[in-house]
Amino acid sequence: MSFKEEIRAIKEQIAEEGKKKEVLRDLDIFVLDNSIRESTVGQLRGHTLENKWAIYNEAKKCGFKNNIVAAFSHMTRVDDVFCKALIDQGEDPTTLYAFTEHTFGVVKGIPDEKTVPTGLDKMQQVGLQNPIIELDLVDNNIDYEKFNMERLCKHLEHWIDWTLTNLSKDAKIYVGFRDFGDAMAKVPERVLTVAKFLSSLPKAKKLAGITIEEQGKYFPEEVGAWVAALRKVMDKNGLKGGNLLVHIHRKWGHADTIQLECLINGANGIWASLCEEGASVGHACSAVTLMNLVRMNNKKVLKRYNCAHLREAAINVTKITTGKPPPIKQIIYGERSLDLAFSLAPYNDFDLAAFFGEKAPVRITSISTAKMVLQRLIDLFENDPQFTEEIASKMKEVMYEDLRGNTKEEYMSPAGLAILFDRSGGKLTPKMQQVIQQDAVTGQNAKNLIDQIRKIWDEWDLRDAKQGDNALEFFSFYNGFMAPYFGCYKCDETRRGLQALDMDADGFVQWNEFSVYLKWALRQYPEIKDTDELLSIAFRKGLIPAMRDEIIKKR
Repeated sequence: MSFKEEIRAIKEQIAEEGKKKEVLRDLDIFVLDNSIRESTVGQLRGHTLENKWAIYNEAKKCGFKNNIVAAFSHMTRVDDVFCKALIDQGEDPTTLYAFTEHTFGVVKGIPDEKTVPTGLDKMQQVGLQNPIIELDLVDNNIDYEKFNMERLCKHLEHWIDWTLTNLSKDAKIYVGFRDFGDAMAKVPERVLTVAKFLSSLPKAKKLAGITIEEQGKYFPEEVGAWVAALRKVMDKNGLKGGNLLVHIHRKWGHADTIQLECLINGANGIWASLCEEGASVGHACSAVTLMNLVRMNNKKVLKRYNCAHLREAAINVTKITTGKPPPIKQIIYGERSLDLAFSLAPYNDFDLAAFFGEKAPVRITSISTAKMVLQRLIDLFENDPQFTEEIASKMKEVMYEDLRGNTKEEYMSPAGLAILFDRSGGKLTPKMQQVIQQDAVTGQNAKNLIDQIRKIWDEWDLRDAKQGDNALEFFSFYNGFMAPYFGCYKCDETRRGLQALDMDADGFVQWNEFSVYLKWALRQYPEIKDTDELLSIAFRKGLIPAMRDEIIKKR
């Protein structure tokens, strides 16, 4: 049976879809950072002044030069104080933005067209000059027959004029369609009419761009088509080159895909927080979007932003906002987010772990050369006259003696290598004595944790055909310990990983092999508190990187 036609059709469709990747690969994305404002929306605790500074600094470390710093209300909030502090301390006001409503209020279906909106008024008070003037086009409080699009456009132009007169003639003004998704679904002519008017403004009133917000209700293809239409109107009517920035809420699980679809279809930037925390169940954040561009080999994003700091920054902003680390399986910046990168994925896959500088521990084993042992000594304990190839060779001999005596020790951690050095005839240096002493302090806790994991091991051992042999069948080991880190026990990458470590030569996993990584984790991370944390670190930072390294060596 031949499938030539089907395969040809597949290739043609993939080639067509591949054009989307080319757009993303070449995109010079503009980020209007919203970490200060978005991360506090919907939280039980607001941001203190100290919190706002900390978040602002994280954004700056990522190379984000344009920042939304406030959303003002009638009451004096931390935003008011923070903005004054920014200006007083010399931050560049041309890079700072704030949200404002387009009206002071709505009375009997008609927006107030005379009173200065609170946001603009407060911006003038604190010294900000770049507003994001937000409006809704399907607001039930507004009578659109009386307050029609022509009247709305004149209303918007009035506040644009006011901004240029009262805030700065060089103000970078955005108009934001806050209900973009619903408006395009129900009354697209309103959106496009307003967009055409704004794009047609004379040069002296030219907008910096348009922002849109979608609540995560619609499918990527729908939002992409709407964005394409909006961009076409902007380009045809005088705002070609103006920014079109998107913000997508995480409601039904499409947020990241919708955001990328918008960027494919004419949007050239995002207004987002570093992390997903925000209104409702969150939004498509900049850390995830930018890393998607990085993995597509977008060189411009690497040049424009400090992408290597995105993960750490997103973690820090989450902690500042919630008081807790990100969810463990949060992509890009959750504790488990690097597992896939460590899990022997296809050889041409983007290596997220390597990008963020996560490295496997240096493993000193019986197959290590004397030079490798010597270099590890120097790396950990600096140079010392005792550190020679001769002592390194003796240390290898002790390793072999351990193996012949059926003793499986770990020599990877500073304490493990120092103990091996001592047993091989070396005289402990002060630094070695210190690490061994620290190891002894946590020794009882370590023993208790390993004992607890051994009990779990023994419970799974009861299910094996042969019991009490310090070995688990592969299936038992997978279900007892490995399942959280590898998708299925029959998957090729799982078996190749075990094979690379010589752990399943006979279909069994030996306790002494497994416990080496438990001991290493406890020595390397003495603050480990429970068995879940111990297993997590042993796999994520020890076993999985080791498997990955072995696979690379065997290619």
